[in-house]
Amino acid sequence: MDLLSKIFEAGVVGCGGAGFPTHIKLNAQPEYFIVNGAECEPLLRTDRYIMTNMADRIVAGVDAICDGRKIPKRVIALKAHYRREREALGRAIRKAGSGIELHLMDSFYPAGDEQIVVYEVTRRVVPPGGIPLAVGAVVDNVATVLAVADALEGRPFTHKYLTVTGEVKRPVILRVPVGTGFDRCIALAGGTDLEDCVIVSGGPAMGRYMDKEEGLRQHVTKTTSGILVLPSGDGAYNTGVDRMLSRAASACIQCSFCTQMCPRHMLGHPIRPHKIMRKMSMYRDFSRLLEDEDIRQAALCCECGVCELYACPMGLLPRTVNSLLKQELGRTKIRREGIKEDLRPDPSRSLRKVPAKRLAARAGVLKYFDCDICDCVEDCPPQVEIPLKMHIGVPSEPVVASGDRVEAGQLIARCPRGQLGANICAGIGGTVQLRDDSIIISG
Repeated sequence: MDLLSKIFEAGVVGCGGAGFPTHIKLNAQPEYFIVNGAECEPLLRTDRYIMTNMADRIVAGVDAICDGRKIPKRVIALKAHYRREREALGRAIRKAGSGIELHLMDSFYPAGDEQIVVYEVTRRVVPPGGIPLAVGAVVDNVATVLAVADALEGRPFTHKYLTVTGEVKRPVILRVPVGTGFDRCIALAGGTDLEDCVIVSGGPAMGRYMDKEEGLRQHVTKTTSGILVLPSGDGAYNTGVDRMLSRAASACIQCSFCTQMCPRHMLGHPIRPHKIMRKMSMYRDFSRLLEDEDIRQAALCCECGVCELYACPMGLLPRTVNSLLKQELGRTKIRREGIKEDLRPDPSRSLRKVPAKRLAARAGVLKYFDCDICDCVEDCPPQVEIPLKMHIGVPSEPVVASGDRVEAGQLIARCPRGQLGANICAGIGGTVQLRDDSIIISG
């Protein structure tokens, strides 16, 4: 079985983003294979833990991918202040006699954005709405490379490393089966004393904010990077659309800081959040504005949150407005035209990079920023609930029935033939119960 087939059979998808199937992403001949070790979100420590403690596995995975796909340039991009991680990777590279280059980046946000990483390493700008392959690069994050290394040794993608931090008694790295409940993950971190809190799936800038009741009902997926427990507050997660636009109409001063600080705009992409906010606050009618070219540029937003967490002096929510517009543009199948001219990054880009620690302060999570999480706890829960769709593409199709007994590692749902998707394997052994959109396994 070749490299791509092993990755497909193991069900590997991107661990750090939307979950793009890795066997499809690697079915290319780029000039660069870049491993993203910059860990974009403040507070998350998962990739740092993996680089420090499993550097040999990461180096082996990178070399297997690049040798198998004949990719000439192999780079691991990480922040310069990651001293332990840098030293561990350096030792592993020398031990393996590998040609991997370590590219050291400043500590800024969002350093781990895929297109930012590509520019930092190659000085090539990915076209607006394009993918890194357009400039000869493929990017995978550290945890994905680890999953590939496992797949090449016959181990399917059944477990996730993730960070649990915030208002918990013992911030920790977990290794748990996909489908583990958030409630159990938080308990493994010592629980929380907060009665009124929000639970975030992901990081504080781009994660999904939920109230406590909803958050405790969630389950770990292949793309879950972290779980945060934070004090309740008046965040974007509970601000309605009408209220957002009313605030913009009354308070937006058109300073354009949201545009000036936008990481994608600074790469040369034609997105101008201040113009989007102006037009949305004036008209508030999605159907009337979707034909407007400035509004369509919302499709280029990477939703990093710099505009609303850091740039806007009035506390408005350009990122959230852009996200709503992207959903509406997708629903109506309106596509923006591609950009054909050469793109030139802003000459002052290096002076406008947002320090990660300062962003954490603006986001209200500074007290957790310097938490040095070194412990890893492994767990095998008595029950998991595994969604059939936790990746880009179509849902996986069950190959088991209610009442079946399965073993850990067994295939339980397969990617439909000829479709974009991924296989799913069981993280624990037990009895199957099928639901419309998930598989429950009880040990």
